[in-house]
Amino acid sequence: MESGLHCILWLIGQDGRSVSSRDLADFQGASPSVLGKIMPKMEKAGLVVSNSGINGGYRLARPPGEITMLDVVEAIDGPSAIFQCRDVRRGCVLIRSDPPEWITGGVCGIHAVMLRAEAAMRSELARTTILDLAQGFKTPPGFGAEVDAWFADRGVAREASRADAVQKSFERRQNDSG
Repeated sequence: MESGLHCILWLIGQDGRSVSSRDLADFQGASPSVLGKIMPKMEKAGLVVSNSGINGGYRLARPPGEITMLDVVEAIDGPSAIFQCRDVRRGCVLIRSDPPEWITGGVCGIHAVMLRAEAAMRSELARTTILDLAQGFKTPPGFGAEVDAWFADRGVAREASRADAVQKSFERRQNDSG
């Protein structure tokens, strides 16, 4: 989930340019295979849009002020509860065979606290947009330009590499036919 949140943040500064999941992974020092699983989930949720081709990759599907942290969390992890109660209280060796009402009745105290905590967390995630998050970061002057330049350079290098591969393929075909 954390890598997905960072990906969304880095996409904010790209002004609609697409960024490959590999570049996002390299930039963050994250696993390309992990982002290869996360990014399609965010696309399916309507948070990012992908396009293929030489300049393929991902870009934000909506303005960052319209994407909440909860949107990202649920896109990646789903809407399932964080705490999964296993009703451990029923397994006490002293009462296992015939658990009394005082231990089985109502919601477990631990579960109740976890439900309240999760509700508070989801509320905070729902009210915090990705734009709010981005505006809260304190970076040195010029850092945003460095980020933009890094991603732009990666796109140029990828295009040059593909063009070189096409040229070499063309030359091989020429040599093979002549």
